[in-house]
Amino acid sequence: MEFKQLQSFVEVVRNLSFTKASRELYISQPTVSMHIHQLESELGVQLIIRTTKSIEVTPIGRHLYEYAVNILSMRDRMVANCSMKNRHILSLGASTIPSAYLLPRLLPSFAEKYPESYFVIHQSDSTGVMDGLMDGIYDLGIIGMEPSAESLSSELLCTDHIILITPVNEHFLALKEADADVFSILKSEPVILRESGSGSGKKADEILIHAGLTEQQLQVTARANDQEAIKNMVAGGLGVSMISRLAAEDYLEARRLISFEFPKTVSSRSLYLVYRTGHIMQDDLKNFIQFIKSQV
Repeated sequence: MEFKQLQSFVEVVRNLSFTKASRELYISQPTVSMHIHQLESELGVQLIIRTTKSIEVTPIGRHLYEYAVNILSMRDRMVANCSMKNRHILSLGASTIPSAYLLPRLLPSFAEKYPESYFVIHQSDSTGVMDGLMDGIYDLGIIGMEPSAESLSSELLCTDHIILITPVNEHFLALKEADADVFSILKSEPVILRESGSGSGKKADEILIHAGLTEQQLQVTARANDQEAIKNMVAGGLGVSMISRLAAEDYLEARRLISFEFPKTVSSRSLYLVYRTGHIMQDDLKNFIQFIKSQV
């Protein structure tokens, strides 16, 4: 099985046409047909049902299409990453908050200072990032928990906080002016909650436990797993919510939201730089770690 055979198969499925596939690949139609025939012979299955009027992909063919797309995508990434002469490639694994709100703010300044650097960024949960580090997939991780594995080391990068965000209106402006109790607001207003699984979502659960509150005692009006969606729903007046301060900073600066602080003892959440223990770091990775620590 060769890449060119998979490429022909993918283009035939995408276009549902041997003629269009040959044009996309700049090869002859008989060559495309030969590639499909070679795949079918090697696998011992029929992938394409071809009639005089139409083309139909078999169920097995659809499975192969998904595999083929992934294989070709991996090939392209491999070629791009391994053929970039004079570029220093840094592979970063990051959980949601660092990847969505911290790195976008820091990377442009670093790239301006070190233009030869090239980043490959993968977003995952903290466990997934640590697994990737141990497997050698990432050079550095930025996550919301300290690793327990001896093969990984960590450094405190910065501290984030969970805050209560509300719409900007007379009611909440008055509560802000009166320095109203944040837990009283939480109990008395419609609430938008995050789906379980995220680090900031778990910290929000800890805040509820600290306050002796259960979800059943809240007026839950919606659930969402995307912090941008939550910010927009709160700004639109659907309810209040508990989210990361790093995630809310842009809306707070634009005065699209109002924030109320929880006690720091229960709301703070640390973000860590994580790397393989004993790993000999290249200069570009050392430069990046030094830079990011100086900026937060």
